[in-house]
Amino acid sequence: MIKIRALYIFMLFPAFLFSQTKNFIEKKDSLLPGSITSIPFTVENKFSVRTSYNLTVETSDPNIIPILTKGEIEISPAEKTIYLVPVKIASETPHGKYAITLYGSEKSTGEKFSKYFEFIISESRKLSLTSLNAPEFVKAGETITSTFLLKNNGNFTESLILESKNAIIDQNATLILSAGEQKIITVLKKTNPELGKNEMQNIMLSVYSADNPKENQSAYTSVKIISVKPSDEDIFHRLPAAFSLAFTGMQNRGEFQNGFQGEIYGKGSLDKESKNLIEFHAVTKNPVAFNSFTKYEEYFVNYKRENFFIHLGDKNYFSSFLTEYARYGRGAEVRYDTEKLSFGGFYNHPRFFRDIQDEFNVYSKIKFAKESEITVGYLYKIPRKDNSLLSFSGFRFHSDAQLPYLAGKFKLNKSIEISGETSYSKTGKTEGSAFMLQTVANFNKISGNLMYMHSSPEYAGYFNNTNTFNGNIQFQIFNKVNILANYVQDAKNFQRDTLLLAAPYRKYLQYGIQYRYAKKGSITIFNGFQRYEDRLIPKEFDYMEQFFRLSMEQQLGIFQLNFESQFGKTNNYLLNFSGNSSFYTANVGFEKFRTSFNIYGSYAVTSRYQMQNQKQMYYGVRILSRFSQKTNFSLSYQNNYMPEEYFADRNLFELIFHQQIFPGHEFDLSGRYTLQRGELGNKDFIFSLRYTARLDIPTQKTADYAALYGTINNLGVKKVDGIRILLGHYLSVTDKSGNFVFKNVIPGNYVLEIDRSTGDINDIPDIDLPASVTISNSENIFNFGLTSASQIQGKIEYSESPKPDFVQMSNKKDNKKRESIMLEISNGNQTYRKIIDVGENFDFTYLRPGEWKVKVYRNGLDKKYKIPVDRFDFVLKPSEIKTLIINVIKQQSEIKFQQEPIKVTYNEFRKKK
Repeated sequence: MIKIRALYIFMLFPAFLFSQTKNFIEKKDSLLPGSITSIPFTVENKFSVRTSYNLTVETSDPNIIPILTKGEIEISPAEKTIYLVPVKIASETPHGKYAITLYGSEKSTGEKFSKYFEFIISESRKLSLTSLNAPEFVKAGETITSTFLLKNNGNFTESLILESKNAIIDQNATLILSAGEQKIITVLKKTNPELGKNEMQNIMLSVYSADNPKENQSAYTSVKIISVKPSDEDIFHRLPAAFSLAFTGMQNRGEFQNGFQGEIYGKGSLDKESKNLIEFHAVTKNPVAFNSFTKYEEYFVNYKRENFFIHLGDKNYFSSFLTEYARYGRGAEVRYDTEKLSFGGFYNHPRFFRDIQDEFNVYSKIKFAKESEITVGYLYKIPRKDNSLLSFSGFRFHSDAQLPYLAGKFKLNKSIEISGETSYSKTGKTEGSAFMLQTVANFNKISGNLMYMHSSPEYAGYFNNTNTFNGNIQFQIFNKVNILANYVQDAKNFQRDTLLLAAPYRKYLQYGIQYRYAKKGSITIFNGFQRYEDRLIPKEFDYMEQFFRLSMEQQLGIFQLNFESQFGKTNNYLLNFSGNSSFYTANVGFEKFRTSFNIYGSYAVTSRYQMQNQKQMYYGVRILSRFSQKTNFSLSYQNNYMPEEYFADRNLFELIFHQQIFPGHEFDLSGRYTLQRGELGNKDFIFSLRYTARLDIPTQKTADYAALYGTINNLGVKKVDGIRILLGHYLSVTDKSGNFVFKNVIPGNYVLEIDRSTGDINDIPDIDLPASVTISNSENIFNFGLTSASQIQGKIEYSESPKPDFVQMSNKKDNKKRESIMLEISNGNQTYRKIIDVGENFDFTYLRPGEWKVKVYRNGLDKKYKIPVDRFDFVLKPSEIKTLIINVIKQQSEIKFQQEPIKVTYNEFRKKK
C-alpha cells in the first residue's frame, strides 16, 4: 500500500517541480482556479547532525485545499531540501492574492520555523446562458413569457448587460452577478393580435460583460403563434381594387364649375400562383379645368404573364430619350422578354400634342452582361393633316417622319457606367440627326456624372436644333470636407406636350465647398452664375446673375434648421439695367405629438424683374398631423411664389382631412386656393369631397368548404358534454356523448384547442393540445380523450456520508453558498424544467398520465456533492400524486500518507562551485 501511494506522489508532482518551481519563486505567477499544482518550500538544516522535522501546512482561504497538510522530513547536516506542498484550487476561488504557510518543528529540540509563500489566483470568465422554459403555443395578442438561466461560472463578480432585439427583458438590462451566482431571466414578447397566419417566433436573449462586449452568450426559444383573426382564410383568390367617387367644385378664373368624377383602380394577380398579373385604371371626365390637384380622364389596362406584357389605353409612351422621351396618349404596347433578349413596340395617338396624329414604334433589346445592353429601334410618326401651325419648338412636320435609333448602356466596372444614343430622322423634305452621351462614376472619394446631347435643326425627334449639357461632381478631400460643382444647360427646343407649361430656360454653374462640422450640422459655400429666360411671350424675366451663396444646416434636438443667404450682381436683359440681388432664407422643422411642423420665410431685394432693387417677402407654414392610423390632417399656407415657378400649379392655401370610417371605407375632404400655371396673381379656389371603397374582387375559386368531425372520449372524468372546442376562429360545443362538429370550414392549417374553463379544473386531454390540424378534403376526423391530470412532488434531501476514522487532510470550511440542481421531466412531447435548492420541496402539476422520465442535472453543483441516482422512469396513473425523493450526499475525502516523503536535496557547496 505504501509503495502504491509513493508511486502516486512521484507520478503527480515531478512535472510541477521542473516546470513551475522556479517561476513560483521568482514571479509569483497567477494560477487558474480548478487546477492542481505544487508549492515549493526550501527547508534548511543548519545543524551539524542529521535532523528530523515535523511539518504542517495552512492556507489563507478554505478554497485553497492542501492535499497533504502534515509531513515529516530528515535533512543531512548543512543541506537544503525542497519540500513540495500539493494543493487543489477550487473552481469557485475568487480572483485575488492568497498565501500558504509551512510550519516546521525540530523533533529533538522543538525549535520552530515558518515559511510564507504568496501567489495570485487569476480571473476566470465563464458565463453560461441556457433556455429554461417557454410555451409551445400562444394565441395572437397574448404575451410570450420565456425564461433563461444565466450563471456566472467564473471566479469574480461580473457586471453584465442583457439584450433582446425582438422582446422585452422583464428586469433591469444591467445586473451584477457574483462568482457562482445564477439568475433566472424572464423575457416577454407581446404578439400582434391582428396576425393573419400562424407563425413561429424566436425569442432571443444575449448577455455580455460591460468590460468585454465582444464576447457574448446567446440563447433563444421558439414559440408558435396561433392566429385568432386569419386574413387569408378564403376559398377565393381576390384582386385588390379601389372605387372612389368625388364631387369637385372650382372657381376657375371667375367661372364656377362643379360635378362628379368616378375612379376605379386595381392591381394584383388573377390567380393564386401569381402567374397572371393585371393592373387597370379608369377615371371619368374631370368636371372642372384640369390642374395638378385633380385627376385627368384616363383609361388603361395592363396584363403581364411570365415574359409577356401588354398595355391598352392611356399612358406616357416612351421609345427613347432622343426620339420620343414622354408622349402622353392613347394606344397599345406589347413587350416580350427573355433572359438575354427583349422585343416589342407600341402604337400611340397623342392627346396633348397638335403636330402628331399617330406614331408607331418597334424595338429589340439585347442584354449581354449583368448591367449592359444595346437597344435597336424604329419610330414612325404621322403628322396631323389639318396642322398649319408651328409646334412649340419651331419645327413643323410636313410629312411622315422615320426615326431609327441605337442606344446602349455599358457597365465597365463597379465604378464606371457609360450610356449613349444616336438617332437619324427623315421626312419628305428634311433629314436630321441627334446623339447623346452620358457617363456616371462612383469612386471611394469622388463621384459624378456628365451628359451631353446635340440635335440638328431638322431632326424630327423629341428635341431639335438644341444642345444640352449637364454634369455634377463631388470630391471628398477630408472626412468632413467635400468639394461640389454642377453645371446645367437646358434644351431650348423640344416637342413637349401642351398639357403643362415648360419650365424657364436655365443655364447655370455653381461650385463650392461643404464642411460638416458636426454629425448633424454642415455649412456650404457656393459661387457661380445663373441664366434664366422666360419661354412665354410676353416675357416676365430674362437675366444673367453672378452669385455667392452661404447655407447652413443644423439639427438641435427635435428642430431641423436651414439658413441660406445669397448675394449676386444681376444683368436684367428684359429692361436693360444692372443691379444687385440678395436673398435671406430660413426654414425650421420639427415633429411633436405625431405632428410635423415646417415654417418657412424668405426676404429678397432683387433686380431680376420689372424694377431695380425690388423687395419681395415669402413666408409659409406646413402642418401634417397623424391623429391615429385612421385619421390624418394637413394644412399648408404660402403667401406667394417666385415668378420663375409660373409653369406649375401652386398652392397658396391647402387643407386636407382624411378619415377611415371602418376598414375599406374612407373619406377625403380638401380645399385649396391656387395659382394656376401661367398665373402670377389671380387666385382660384377648388374643393373636393371624395369617398373611397377598397374592395377585394374574387377572381379564382381556390378550394371548397370542408367539415371537421370529432369525439372527446371519457377516460375517467366527470363529463365530456358542454366542452368548448376552438378551431382557429371557429367554435363548437360537445354534446352529451362528447361529439363536436365544425361545418363550412375553409381548407387550410389550423390549431385546435379546448376551453379549459368549460371542464373540470383537473381534466387534461390525452394528447398534446393545442394541436396542429390540416383541413384538406370535404370531411376530416379528429378524436381525443379527457382524463385526470397527475402530478409529481418531492424534496431534494441533503445528507453527509459518515466521517472516516482517519484525520482530515484539509482545513477547508463548509461553503455557505446555496447549492441547487435542475430537474427536467419529459414524456417525449412535453418537457418542463425547474431549479430547486438543495433541501427544498418541489412539484410538477397538471401532468398527462403516462410514461415520464426525470433527469437530475448538477447545475454547477460543487464537486464535493454527489447525486447517487440522477435518472428516474415511472408511469403516472390518472389523478396520481407521485412522490420523489432525490438525495444529495456530501462526500468526505479520504487521504492517507506514504511513510516516506519525497525529498529533493542539493549540496550548497557544490552549487556554488
